[in-house]
Amino acid sequence: MSDMVPEPAVYRQVEPNVEARGGPIPAAGPTLGTTREFLNFLGSRKSFAAGYIIVILTALNGLIAPLMPLHSPVDADATVYLLAPSWTHPMGTDAAGLDIFSRVLHAPRIDLFIALVSTLWAAAVGGSLGAVTGLWHRKRRIKGMAALLILRITDVLQAFPVFALALVLVAVLGQGVSSIVVAIGVVNIPIYLRLMRGEVLNIRNKGYVEAAHIAGAGDFYLLSRHIAPNAVAPLLAQMTINTGVAVLLAAGLSFLGAGVRAPTPEWGSMIAMGFQNIVTGQWWPSIFPGLALALTVFGLGRIGASIQAWSNPRERLRPSRRRWKAFLATHAPAEGTS
Repeated sequence: MSDMVPEPAVYRQVEPNVEARGGPIPAAGPTLGTTREFLNFLGSRKSFAAGYIIVILTALNGLIAPLMPLHSPVDADATVYLLAPSWTHPMGTDAAGLDIFSRVLHAPRIDLFIALVSTLWAAAVGGSLGAVTGLWHRKRRIKGMAALLILRITDVLQAFPVFALALVLVAVLGQGVSSIVVAIGVVNIPIYLRLMRGEVLNIRNKGYVEAAHIAGAGDFYLLSRHIAPNAVAPLLAQMTINTGVAVLLAAGLSFLGAGVRAPTPEWGSMIAMGFQNIVTGQWWPSIFPGLALALTVFGLGRIGASIQAWSNPRERLRPSRRRWKAFLATHAPAEGTS
C-alpha cells in the first residue's frame, strides 16, 4: 500500500460583501470612538481638559450670575467710583461706580451668545456652500457655473481684512447685538467654505464614494450619507477655534464703540472704559475683564485643538507625557549594565 500523502489544506476564498454587491453601499470612514474613550483621552491630556473646564465655568457663571447675590452690573453708584479691590468689591469699581466683579460674571451672557450664534450660522452656510462647490468642482453647465460664482464671491470677501469688514458691516446694519452676529458670521463664512470644500475634494475621490456614484447615488445622497459625516470633524474643530475669534471680534467692536452699548456688561466695552485709568494707577477696571477674555479664548482654543487631535487616529493613540515617563522608568537599563 502506497504511502498516504496528506491532502493540502483547502483555503476558502472570502466572498465579497453581499450588501456591497446588491444593496446600498454603507458609508465608510474613520470612527471617532465612544464617549468613555474621549473622556480617557482628555484625562491623559491635561491642557485639553483645562480648556473644557474654563469654558464650562465661564458659561455657568454667565447663566447663574443673575441668581447670585451680586451688585447690579448696570446701576452705577458715583460715590464708589474707582475703588480698589476689597471684600465688598472683589475686583474694584470702574470710573462710573459699577462693580467690576459683577460685570465680569455677567459679560459671558452677551459675549458667548454672540460668538456661538455667529459661529453656528456661519458654519452652516459656509459648510453647505463648501460642500456644494466641492462636489460640483469641474462640473459642466449650471452646476459648474454656480460653484465658480460662489468661489469668486468668497475671494472678494477674503480680500478685505476681517476686522475692517466686520466694522463696515456693523456701521451699515446699525449698532446692536443682531448686527454684530450678522457681521461676524459673514466674515467667517469663507473660512468654513474653503475648509469644507477641501475636505469634499479629498473625500469625493475615495473608493466608497465612487462606488456609490456608480451605483446611481445622487448628489444629495452622496453628501448626506458618505461625504459630510467624514468631513465634519475638521469643521467642528474650526468652529471651536472660530468661537474664540468671534469673542475677540465682538470685544474689539465694543472696544471701538461699534458693539454692545454701555452699560450692558461686555468685556470689550469694560476694557475700553478702564484702559485710560491705567496711566493714573487704577489698573483693575481693564485688567480683570482682559484676563477673563484671555482665559475664555484660551479655553476655546484648547477645545478646538482637542477635537483636532481626537479626529486624528495617530495623535489620539500617541501616549501622554506621563505614560512616556512610566514606560522609560520601567524599561530603563539597570545600573552597571551596558
